[in-house]
Amino acid sequence: MLTELLVVNRQPSKPVHSEVRIGHIHLKVSDLDRALAFYRDVLGFELTQRYGHQSAFLSAGGYHHHIGLNTWESKGGAPPPHGATGLYHVAIVYPTRAELADALRRVTKAGIPLEGAADHGVSEALYLRDPDGNGVELYWDRPREKWPHTPDGGLAMVIEPLDLRDLLNEAPES
Repeated sequence: MLTELLVVNRQPSKPVHSEVRIGHIHLKVSDLDRALAFYRDVLGFELTQRYGHQSAFLSAGGYHHHIGLNTWESKGGAPPPHGATGLYHVAIVYPTRAELADALRRVTKAGIPLEGAADHGVSEALYLRDPDGNGVELYWDRPREKWPHTPDGGLAMVIEPLDLRDLLNEAPES
């Protein structure tokens, strides 16, 4: 029924309200302690609540949760195979370039390899995997007035190399 409705009603609708945002992510993980070691101990999110060995909730700045982790359907499970549908990556936005540099330092210190790093014109991003194989993007947005545009006013995002040494030079002292 819903599929039929979607096929018939293909007219563009008005855009969603400009203040709508993604509130949190909730990931199925195979080992809760291992996932906590990554999101809490490496990335630095704070544990706000834990329910035994089944689930945990983490946040930045005291919010109830930005990241939920659970083993309800996935305890001891394997990552989804390549070629399967599902989450491509979780994107975590940092408020400044210096905070992204700090995240790079944390990841590097933990021995977690990067799968990529890019300057997108509008942002700078690091790409890696969490312990369950979930894609994770760590990035910061440049101020909107510095975003590149095409001559007709559209966004002109790019995929250029990111100078990781230059980024690390901005990391605050730990």
